[in-house]
Amino acid sequence: MIGGLTEAGGGVFEFTRGLCGSLRDMGTSVSVLGLECVDEKELSLWQPCKPTCLRSVGPSFLRIPVCLSESLKQTGADVAHVHGLWNGFSQAVPGASARCGIPYIVSTHGMLEPWAWAYHAWKKRPIWWLWERRFLKRAALLHATAESEVIGLRALGLRNPVAVIPPGVNMALKPVSPTFNQGRDKKERLLLFLSRVHPKKGLLNLVKAWSQVRPQGWCVVVAGPDQGGHLAEIQAAVNDAGLKNDFRFLAPVSGDAKWNLLKSADIFVLPTHSENFAIVVIEALACGIPVLTTKGAPWEQLVTRDCGWWVDIGVEPLAAALREATSLSDQQRYEMGQRGRRLVEEKYAWPKIARDLLATYNWVLDGKLGNPPHCVTVRIDE
Repeated sequence: MIGGLTEAGGGVFEFTRGLCGSLRDMGTSVSVLGLECVDEKELSLWQPCKPTCLRSVGPSFLRIPVCLSESLKQTGADVAHVHGLWNGFSQAVPGASARCGIPYIVSTHGMLEPWAWAYHAWKKRPIWWLWERRFLKRAALLHATAESEVIGLRALGLRNPVAVIPPGVNMALKPVSPTFNQGRDKKERLLLFLSRVHPKKGLLNLVKAWSQVRPQGWCVVVAGPDQGGHLAEIQAAVNDAGLKNDFRFLAPVSGDAKWNLLKSADIFVLPTHSENFAIVVIEALACGIPVLTTKGAPWEQLVTRDCGWWVDIGVEPLAAALREATSLSDQQRYEMGQRGRRLVEEKYAWPKIARDLLATYNWVLDGKLGNPPHCVTVRIDE
């Protein structure tokens, strides 16, 4: 179950779609339920798992609990897996799953991390105490994508078992395309940001840091869906800093266009304030591109595996990393990218991720008896 069925959903969309496809490839029956009505082109992104849009089933939002119960019965689901928070599912799932006699699992996708909590807190806190907290407490299991996310869940008093399973990437569809010998015009090198244009992503810090560095022969490409009008704020900051010729803004890209854009980059940058994982990091690494991100994302492996830069949040640390990254030779960046791709092959290929989640589902369905899968931490009593 997922609130948003389009690519505007960012990492939640990519994770859910990738998981569904991988589970199907393993012979598991999968049904997708969403909370928005989308056109046939957008639904085709989910093939062969064509979603059911619950808001198209009933006449109003108030009917979602009833529609959900009907849909769960029709699919014959053994377990319900909810992706994301702060949507209609949190109100409807507990009752619907109880009526159908099936457990439910929740992937929080970083939506309870400190930065995310603070953003629009005035709306989230009442919802938390009205129903979101109860929704999570009643879940058979919570799913986090990194150990750092588990700390936040425990701090909120959630004592459910937690599975720590990262997102995956389909390596077969993303062949390496070495930057340094692509044969394209190397008079201009490309620093790429490819994600939602949202305050959380730290683009204002990137503009300020770039104004300090401005390496010769480089440009910054920003691609992704605008959220809440933040793109206009970024463009204004670029113009005010006199960086209009340094930055290029592209419309959101998907499919082959997205992968071609990633493979055209020399460095990928994500100056984020907060991420539970950041799927786009493994996508860039899978394409053989070194990554620069902040400690707002759990990516210490960029340093330990020497495939990128992991810096403190802020303008100065970002500027220092940009100076170092853009001063390397094409060959050095290529070698970093190859180390990153090997990391993804070892830890983040979708078949491995899907097997871990399937083992987690089976453990929950078995009544959580016996030893849990290696990725599951059981309840902590205090």
